[in-house]
Amino acid sequence: MAFDEALAARIRAALSARKDVVEKKMFGGVAFMVRGHMSCGLVGSTLMVRIDPDQEERFLREPSVRPMDFTGRPMRGFLFVDPPGIASAASLRKWVGRATAHAETRPRKVKNKASTPRRGTRR
Repeated sequence: MAFDEALAARIRAALSARKDVVEKKMFGGVAFMVRGHMSCGLVGSTLMVRIDPDQEERFLREPSVRPMDFTGRPMRGFLFVDPPGIASAASLRKWVGRATAHAETRPRKVKNKASTPRRGTRR
């Protein structure tokens, strides 16, 4: 599934002041990692955001927001925001801001050296 490149460019612009963003192709779309944690992304033309699970019910009352059910089961702390909910620059910044604010509450992830196997771990 292709993702909306124009919307991806708008998200990149909203995140442009940050130096801790990494973009990754994931789930047939693109994800934006902040401090090593998935913050937001795109599935087609729908924005996916990772938010504080304690705020989920409140955010679900907003227009064009629904539970993220990518696997067929809703995932707690993840929401989809459909295109009408992110049509304006201000609304997109609001959702990207919520997602990055949640990522900032999580400890920074440190990259593992993939070429160095860990001893004593089961596979």
